[in-house]
Formats: sequence, structure tokens, C-alpha cells
Amino acid sequence: MSKQSWKPGNMLYPLPVVMVSCTDGKGKDNIITVAWAGTVCTNPPMVSVSIRPERYSYHMIKETGEFCINLTTEKLAFAADYCGVKSGKDTDKFKEAGLTREKAEIIKAPMIKESPVSIECRVKEVLDLGSHHMFLAQVEAVHADEAYLDETNRFDLNLAKPVVYSHGEYLGTGRKIGTFGYSVKKAKKKVRKR
Repeated sequence: MSKQSWKPGNMLYPLPVVMVSCTDGKGKDNIITVAWAGTVCTNPPMVSVSIRPERYSYHMIKETGEFCINLTTEKLAFAADYCGVKSGKDTDKFKEAGLTREKAEIIKAPMIKESPVSIECRVKEVLDLGSHHMFLAQVEAVHADEAYLDETNRFDLNLAKPVVYSHGEYLGTGRKIGTFGYSVKKAKKKVRKR
């Protein structure tokens, strides 16, 4: 079997599905679902989201310089899809999607209470890349739902059943197949009992 050669395009899949909450600072909040989001730096902690300028949330984020990334789960997949296809210009997505506004600690944009992780972000730079503009943002605070702490009190996002996006489909993340560094880990020697 051989690979076909296709024209250049975005084939980097799957991607995380996140609901980005924002505000205009004058009492109007919105949620936009984004699959083009990612981590860009550890120190300082930075993330990015890429949004088309014609989207309703674009101007809110550009003008206020802040947004909140809210991770999605299988339970939130329907709401995430709704927030991605409906315009906040005509709809209160919090109300219609059955989501709860939660006050953020540092920024003015609300968090989504039902999300297992909410990441408060402050825009540092906007890159005009063509069809999408990328908002590079510094992470100001992270909020994790205690319901997803495991027996060792470690946050386990897998318990929340996160969702990814691939070619128009929402997918569960499945099962764990390894941990970071497992390919080079040495097997523990078994101690023989005497």
C-alpha cells in the first residue's frame, strides 16, 4: 500500500475540542468552540487559539485581550457542537446550551462551570495568518474540578472522558496505551523471596 499525494491542507488531527468563553466587557458574554487550540510554551505558560475574524467572539477577544479555554468532555460534546455552529450575536449560548457562567479569578471573561478544566488567558499577541488570526496568550490561572482527582489526589483528566475533533467528528479519547517515557523505562527487577 502506498500514500497518495494531496494538495497542502490541514491534516494534523485529532485536535482538542475546547469551548472558549469571552466577554465584551459591557455585559455580553459568549462561547465559541475551537479545535485550533494548543500549548505553545511552558515557561511562561502560553497557549494559542486561532479564530476567523468574521466570528462574533473574535472582536470580543481582540478588544478585551482575554478569554478562557474550557476543556470539553463526552457529556459536554452536544453543548460544544451547539456553541460552534450557533452565533452568539443572536443567541445566549450559556442559556441555550445549558451551561453555567462561573466568575473567573483574574480575567473578566467567565469560565464554564461544567468544564473539568478552565484556563484563564490574557492575549499577548495577535498574528494575522490569513483565514484565521492566532491569539497567543499567557495563562493567568488554571481551575481544575476536584471531581477528577484520583485516589492519590492527582488530577486525572481521563476520568472526565475528554473529547477530540477529527475531520468533522467528535471522538472520545479511548484507553491509555502508555505513559510519557514508557518506551525507555527499564523493567523493575522482581525480588525473590527466600
